[in-house]
Amino acid sequence: MAKQKALFLDRDGTLIRDAHYLKDPHELVIIEVAGPALEIARDAGFLLFMHTNQSGIARGYYDWPDVYACNAKMHRDFGWADNFFAEVCIAPESPDVTEGYRKPSSKFEKAMIKKYDLEPSQCWVIGDKWIDPETALNAGMKGALVRTGKPIDQSLEEKAASHKVKIFEDLAEFISVELKL
Repeated sequence: MAKQKALFLDRDGTLIRDAHYLKDPHELVIIEVAGPALEIARDAGFLLFMHTNQSGIARGYYDWPDVYACNAKMHRDFGWADNFFAEVCIAPESPDVTEGYRKPSSKFEKAMIKKYDLEPSQCWVIGDKWIDPETALNAGMKGALVRTGKPIDQSLEEKAASHKVKIFEDLAEFISVELKL
């Protein structure tokens, strides 16, 4: 039996508009093209995972119920079932914590490789910041950046190119160009 392929998605700046320490679900705005693009990938056999850093929890800016409420609103706005993602990893650690699940740690990705019998060379981590493809590279996966969140400057473009990480306008372009779906 063939090993599984998967996409690991960042939340803020990739699936939803980046907002500074998003706490209020009413402020959440989805990136419209992400929903249909991910449905195409899922229909093509990709398992979908979400891996999001939420240091606002450690910093005391918001708590777990706030993150859950925002995720629930994201699912409703996209029209996704609660189980749209095979699994979700919410990393509450602050940036100075090196242990745990905070990206660029690939602890979550490596656990999912084992649990779901994933083929790392057929898996991607996609996001709007360097820590996303860095997480992929740390797990032996492929990484990609999207321009729907934090600005990608020339320095990051050069860094991405040196690591063979491609940059896309959004998830829809990634799905159609890179995955050819």
